[in-house]
Amino acid sequence: MAAPTDDALGARSDSAPPGTAADAVAEKVFAALLGSLETQAIYLGDKLGYYRALDKEGPLAAPGLARITGTHPRYAREWLEHQAVNGYLIVDDPRAEPDERQYTLPDGAAAVLARDTELTYMAPFASLAAATASHLDALVHAYRTGGGVSWKQLGGDAREGQGAANKPLYLGPLIDEYLPSLGEIHEKLTAGGTVADVGCGIGWSSIAMATRYPASHIDGYDIDDASIEQARRNAQAHGSPPNLAFHPGDAAGAGQEGRYDLVCAFECIHDMPDPVSVLATMRRMARPDGTVMIMDEKVAEAFTAPGDDTERLMYGFSILCCLPDGMSHQPSVGTGTVMRPSTLEAYARSAGFDGLEILPIDNDFFRFYRLILPER
Repeated sequence: MAAPTDDALGARSDSAPPGTAADAVAEKVFAALLGSLETQAIYLGDKLGYYRALDKEGPLAAPGLARITGTHPRYAREWLEHQAVNGYLIVDDPRAEPDERQYTLPDGAAAVLARDTELTYMAPFASLAAATASHLDALVHAYRTGGGVSWKQLGGDAREGQGAANKPLYLGPLIDEYLPSLGEIHEKLTAGGTVADVGCGIGWSSIAMATRYPASHIDGYDIDDASIEQARRNAQAHGSPPNLAFHPGDAAGAGQEGRYDLVCAFECIHDMPDPVSVLATMRRMARPDGTVMIMDEKVAEAFTAPGDDTERLMYGFSILCCLPDGMSHQPSVGTGTVMRPSTLEAYARSAGFDGLEILPIDNDFFRFYRLILPER
């Protein structure tokens, strides 16, 4: 991409006096541009295995990184320099010959970019960004026509990025803190209960529960065949828990009414074109004394603008991914990522629940709900 000339930059900056509102917006857009370029570089580092190699084998110079990862040394050198310039890597001697400079991935950066079980791991979000960026033409068409862009259309980067982003949460706090804090649910699953994980994606939530509660049986359901296939591969790589099964297709057709002690849906209800029917199915799948639990985004309870960083993040996901996915299946209620508690409560009551309660689980990005089953 050609850079704008000094004359062009000068003409543009001369059109608005320094310190004006235009300057502030220009700075905001410039910061966004830098962030976009850094995100794409993170995608390359993740997909090419650069971060993992630096974490395990570093410090490394460009030829060594290229050899370990099976990539071209000239590209490896430019990427290393980019990452050092942007503050992700430390270089031992900037004055050394380019192919002799040794680069180190600091421990803090490794926890964010290389170690996929750390709660701070964020590299998968670059895959999500790449998936939506590669379908911007389809998104433009959807915005004009009212159509959509499905998770299936977004492809492997979106599917695997979403799953990898939540993997540390499911294999960590979900089973170590959150479910054990819920008393009766934990006791039932410890003794040997049944769980339906609706919209299980590539399976990490189901795998986590099957591992934590070996006496219980966990069924994972998802309508996306590719996700179920990946979930089965993930389960195999995680020891093939014998108390776990994955099922392709709609949970409504599974014929499991009144079977489950826990019916849960992790970060997926807002994507669904008809959440009321899904929630109604979940209600029917639960035992009379069972629990229906939803995990979804911890957005503000009401719209305000400007919003905080969490609200900005969730609206970003919504306009590029979640709303287009929901709109790709018609008819659709078009929820989007920003599903506020009042919206979910309205869906739950329409699905036959007696309302909801917010569970006392502290998480920066997610809110946990128990939907109140009617007495039978």
